[in-house]
Amino acid sequence: MSGHVCLHASMAGMRLAAPLWALQQGYGPLAVGFLLALFSLSQVFLALPAGRFADRHGLRKPVSWAVVASISGATAAALYPHFAVLCFAALMMGGATGSAAIALQRHVGRAAADATDLRRVFSWLSIGPAISNFLGPVCAGLLIDHAGVWLGGKVADHNGFVAAFALTALLPSLAWCCVRTTRELEPVVHAGGVPPSAWPLFKEPMMRRLLLVNWLLSSCWDVHTFVVPVLGHERGYSASVIGTILGAFAVAAAVVRVFLPLLASRLREWAVVTTAMVVTALLFAVYPLMPSAWAMGVCSVLLGLTLGTVQPMIMSTLHQITPHALHGQAIALRLMTINLSSVLMPMLFGTAGVVVGVSVVFWTVGALVGLGSHAAWRLRAGPHTGSP
Repeated sequence: MSGHVCLHASMAGMRLAAPLWALQQGYGPLAVGFLLALFSLSQVFLALPAGRFADRHGLRKPVSWAVVASISGATAAALYPHFAVLCFAALMMGGATGSAAIALQRHVGRAAADATDLRRVFSWLSIGPAISNFLGPVCAGLLIDHAGVWLGGKVADHNGFVAAFALTALLPSLAWCCVRTTRELEPVVHAGGVPPSAWPLFKEPMMRRLLLVNWLLSSCWDVHTFVVPVLGHERGYSASVIGTILGAFAVAAAVVRVFLPLLASRLREWAVVTTAMVVTALLFAVYPLMPSAWAMGVCSVLLGLTLGTVQPMIMSTLHQITPHALHGQAIALRLMTINLSSVLMPMLFGTAGVVVGVSVVFWTVGALVGLGSHAAWRLRAGPHTGSP
């Protein structure tokens, strides 16, 4: 999990620093949306190959390549801070983090003994991104605001952004130090030596419902990540305040995930996800109406507590309805689906933010999530196609 924290924190820090740099340079919401979309674009195309690679090679080799790619992107941003270079960094770091996540989730899922153990181990693993979503934005925001002063410049000037980009280049090397001694599990032996295709999984009703629900809830994370910096910038909040609001969301998500393993035997995936969708829809309805940074922070915490329960339940369900031989590719399908949305949604958010305002973006996504709760309710039905 420590390796997951370091690698994901690197991308989370870049996801805050790069849009703020673009906004400071005079770029608008549409350009910021495009930049954020690039963090997901490479994952759309790399997800299935990364899943097959993880099914063949296990954990360490995929993570090693991810570390190299992430360091390359962040180092380029630190050395040559320019919009085009930040786009390159977003592509590299997004693809690297997604590929590493597939390998890590596959490894953890295969190590679980039963359905209760799946909920427990994925709850522990999901704490990693929640912690990193706090560390990355908060540390990057502090460096942006204060590193310029420490280095003799002005607040939030060039030096501050360079320091933030440099931090995101350092963290992936720590991830490799954490993962390199992990014991690999026995590989899955395929008939004829060729792994089966994951595409037939789309024919399964349970898989389609799961992907739909996951896409809707993933959009909530995307819209929150996009709207809070834009809304905060419009209201004159500093980078530290914006990073803290996003960090509060991450801390809340981490806190609730600490308790999920203790309750794993009493939880049912479909009930948790359905409740989360309804509560999220209500929070999105009131979030843009919050009059201060403190009020936004409260909404951010409540949203983090709600959405923090979702990923472990989604991953547990995914492993229960998927055969062993397809675990890596099934995780890749999930990642590809939500990241295809993450490529399009920020650009849509940016366009909508210009035309109708960012508040309408919150309300629209909230309404869609509320309507989609019916699909989550139906996850309680249907036979499983695989076993943990």
